[in-house]
Amino acid sequence: MTFTGTILVVDDEPHIRKFVSLILKQLGHRSILEAGNGEEALVIYEREKPALVLMDVNMPILDGIQTLERLKQFDPEAVVIMLTSLVNRETIERALHLGAVNYIRKDTPKEEIGEALRETIADCFGEETKPTSP
Repeated sequence: MTFTGTILVVDDEPHIRKFVSLILKQLGHRSILEAGNGEEALVIYEREKPALVLMDVNMPILDGIQTLERLKQFDPEAVVIMLTSLVNRETIERALHLGAVNYIRKDTPKEEIGEALRETIADCFGEETKPTSP
């Protein structure tokens, strides 16, 4: 699988989207799309085909678990990392069972979130992965 560098950040809170986008930019990624809910994320995903999706669990309209399920039906190869403040083991297990590649808590220190993202991208797309410019 080739990493295109396009990443979709899905969260209903604009400040969280900006926070995650800032971390991604610090990691060298420049092609970042944003969605405020699951329904919007599905539309953007179908149109843009991002290589990676970072998605909140608790959102209006379609929550992250529902969105992950629909996304995987549309594209079984979709690479999704769940981002949430929830610590519910059942939710984590459900997301991983549906195909999420990782689960990162939002209250994790910024440096640790960056490291988890770097490691997950390397694991999913290969050690030689480098972000591309838009």
